[in-house]
Parts: sequence; C-alpha cells; structure tokens
Amino acid sequence: MNTTKNSTLRKMLTRKVVRLGVEGLKTPQEVIAYGGSLLEQAGKVNRQYITDMISAYESLGPYIVMAPGLAMPHARPGGNVAENGISFLQLKTPVAFQHSFNDPVKIVITLAGASDDGHIDLLQDLSSFLGGEGVIEQLSQITSYEELMKII
Repeated sequence: MNTTKNSTLRKMLTRKVVRLGVEGLKTPQEVIAYGGSLLEQAGKVNRQYITDMISAYESLGPYIVMAPGLAMPHARPGGNVAENGISFLQLKTPVAFQHSFNDPVKIVITLAGASDDGHIDLLQDLSSFLGGEGVIEQLSQITSYEELMKII
C-alpha cells in the first residue's frame, strides 16, 4: 500500500467526520445528506453541495455504488466545496440504493473535491485503499475509530 495515500486518508478522516453503527437512515437521500452534513459541520462544504449530491443521485442513479456494500456520494467540484474532504459512515442497517448488484450499502464514503484534480485524486486514493483484499468487509465490522485508523 502507498503510505502517502494512506496518510492523506488518515489526516482527512478525523473523528469529526467518522460515524460507526449509524441507525435510522432508510433512503439513499437520507444517507447522502447525513454524510454531507458531517462535511458541512467540518467546514469542508456548504449546504448546496449536499443538495447537489442528492440531485446527482436522483438524476444519474446509483452510479455512486462502487462495489458490493460501498457507496461514494459526491457532486461536481466547485464553489460549494471549501476544501477537499471525506466523511465515513458505517450503517448499522444497510440501505438499498437500487444498484443492480452492489446493494445493499453498509459503508458510505462521502467525497468533496474543491477542484477537478482534487476530486480525481481523492477518488484514486480511496480506490487503491478500498481495492485491498477484504478491506470493505473489515470496514463493515469495525467498532471503533481506532480500528478504522489501523485498517488505513
């Protein structure tokens, strides 16, 4: 694994933007809004970015469900993102995003890129990390922030 990429993820995934065992979310829109609200509270995005992510899901479909059990909501980079950021949600009860074979979703990594380059870099870093053997399964079973940091 590339240590530089993992240190970037470690730096971005502060306790402020990580939630484990999240309950009560029943729709993709609720999941996206929750992940986006963590980024908003951390000062990474404004409210419009959350609306844009939900609109992108509603108009483009479940393209954000990247692998079995994993969704990565995002919207186009631009003025609604103050700086690159990611949030991490582990859902207690998986949510169906209407993806033909990767549903239901239990791990949600919400992305915010301040520019096209930042957006692509984030996706590449996360893809190489998440592509590791059994990583998504490990993430779905962790019970603490410290366990998340060990996996990263």
